[in-house]
Amino acid sequence: MKLLHIDSSISGADSASRQISAAVVARFRAEHPGLEVTYRDVAAEPLPHHSEAVQKLKLASMAREASMDAVVAAGTDIDAGARALGELSRLDEALGEFLAADVVVIGAPMYNFGIPSQLKSWIDALPVSGKTFRYTSQGPEGLAGDKRIIVASSRGGEYVADTPTGGFDHQETYLSSFFGFLGVLNLEFVRAEGINYGPERRKRAIEAALAEAVTLKAV
Repeated sequence: MKLLHIDSSISGADSASRQISAAVVARFRAEHPGLEVTYRDVAAEPLPHHSEAVQKLKLASMAREASMDAVVAAGTDIDAGARALGELSRLDEALGEFLAADVVVIGAPMYNFGIPSQLKSWIDALPVSGKTFRYTSQGPEGLAGDKRIIVASSRGGEYVADTPTGGFDHQETYLSSFFGFLGVLNLEFVRAEGINYGPERRKRAIEAALAEAVTLKAV
């Protein structure tokens, strides 16, 4: 089994989502001694944002390997194209890690009702036609349905559906919509909610999430 572990919090050792994602991975390690884990910290080493040069290069290289020939074919400035080539290589590496994984564990805190921009850059590397989805005469079809995705979610307030601020949740709802588009059916959230409502509330929320992580089905 191959597991891809993504962290995106900027809070370092104080991060609730990092604690929870680590506990989820530890659960899988305990059940699968030969587990292959790939770790990517997109806060410490952010992926590049997509740019016009990267997009031109992607389009020019669809029928050929990305190269300086593709840069020239795209009509892109050589220096800008060289940078874009390096950026595209990093984005392709992130996509390859996702495609190779059976299980993906994502540490995803809520920032300003959404996800960190660093996590969004990683997500933007994933939707590639013919690899993670495709268009058919019936509409888009996700190609990543064989993956299990577990999101270690942390939120400062309360945003579950039946709360007054439930409509402000553009974090878990976005992740559900995006991975649903890629065809993922097995998507789970291990959540620490209301962690900014004081030290005791934070402690209880994280402890509950860690306890849930320990009992996750890891097969």
